[in-house]
Amino acid sequence: MKTNFRVVFYLRGHYVNKMGNTPILTRIYLNSDRLAIGATGLAVQPFSWDSNEMRVKGHSAEAAKFNKALDDIQADLTHIYRKLEYMEELSLGRIKSDYLGKTSSKESIMTIFDQYIGDIKKQVGITKAKATLQKYKNCKMHIKNFLSFKYRRSDMYLSELKPLTIHDFEIYLLSEAKFCPNTATKMLKTFKTIIIFAQKSGLLDHDPFLNVRFHLEPTHRAFLTDEEVIKIMKKDFGCDRLNAVRDIFVFSCFTGLAYIDAAHLKEDNIVELDGKQWIMTQRKKTRVATNIILLDIPKEIIAKYADRRRNGYLLPMLSNQKTNSYLKEIGDICGIKKQLTFHVARHTFATMSLSKGVPIETVSKMLGHTNIKTTQIYARITNKKIENDMMELSTKLSKFDAVAEKIF
Repeated sequence: MKTNFRVVFYLRGHYVNKMGNTPILTRIYLNSDRLAIGATGLAVQPFSWDSNEMRVKGHSAEAAKFNKALDDIQADLTHIYRKLEYMEELSLGRIKSDYLGKTSSKESIMTIFDQYIGDIKKQVGITKAKATLQKYKNCKMHIKNFLSFKYRRSDMYLSELKPLTIHDFEIYLLSEAKFCPNTATKMLKTFKTIIIFAQKSGLLDHDPFLNVRFHLEPTHRAFLTDEEVIKIMKKDFGCDRLNAVRDIFVFSCFTGLAYIDAAHLKEDNIVELDGKQWIMTQRKKTRVATNIILLDIPKEIIAKYADRRRNGYLLPMLSNQKTNSYLKEIGDICGIKKQLTFHVARHTFATMSLSKGVPIETVSKMLGHTNIKTTQIYARITNKKIENDMMELSTKLSKFDAVAEKIF
């Protein structure tokens, strides 16, 4: 496709230096888009500038010298444009980068990702979890797929990133990648972390996320009722693998531990205080301390698998993927319509605790939340359950309505 490229020189408006001169600035145009290149390093008396010709007036040696310098700048920029004219990399940002000599590989999206991911990798097991590393790897993969889909490119210079690029990426995540809105928002937030890193490293001088506001839609957190938990507990699946997964799921229902925290639970994490046994550990995800009294049911489950401990771990955990696969099977066998995952056990613990009067601050501490607002999600769920229970009660009490009408 034929493109129209122009180089424009102009004076910096309403500014005069101590010598009475005004700097000459450069701007480039590509079709209807424009981008400022910055100062040319030249400054002239405002009255000596011809804004129509975009050159210094007159035929003096100084005017000729200035105009020759401007001609050279225009020639350099035009040469770069001609070189990129029929290439997929053609953009104002790329032209500017090439002109300013900033086309090093460090300024591309993929290399910034690689650098950041490399830093995260060094911290895994110290201050970062493997899941954090995987989050940035996944984001890099989706950015690469987006660039291929939208621009038929495998990478892009940071200088080419614009708010429109971020908008297009969001649309891609929602339409092509089939992400739900909240997942797309979280992916954009991960990408913004990379952009902030590039800005702090001095590799990006603009903000492509300017005026972008993140908003997460309220989510439905599945949890089991007391009756559903009892149904799962009572069921004998006649299969060791399903019985073991069921036991560990129930363990989490009464401790609130996430999969990764239950998997890393060791004997050292069981501490006795004032005759009560406590689980004292630190959440792998947030590094926040979690202290939970060990109730009778989880205590019995730990004792049940005492002879199957490996490497000091208290529970015979399978991989998260296999665990969730078997939980789906358990849900089907028990006739539970909800999608059963290990995290549902954590949600169940939260809603069970709140519905039975445990203060929200206490539940938040037990869950290891860094922000009580996260715990308040479960409080809303519990209130909804109360509402549903009261509506059921209202239906059952409807026989009193006719009597009330006659009396009142």
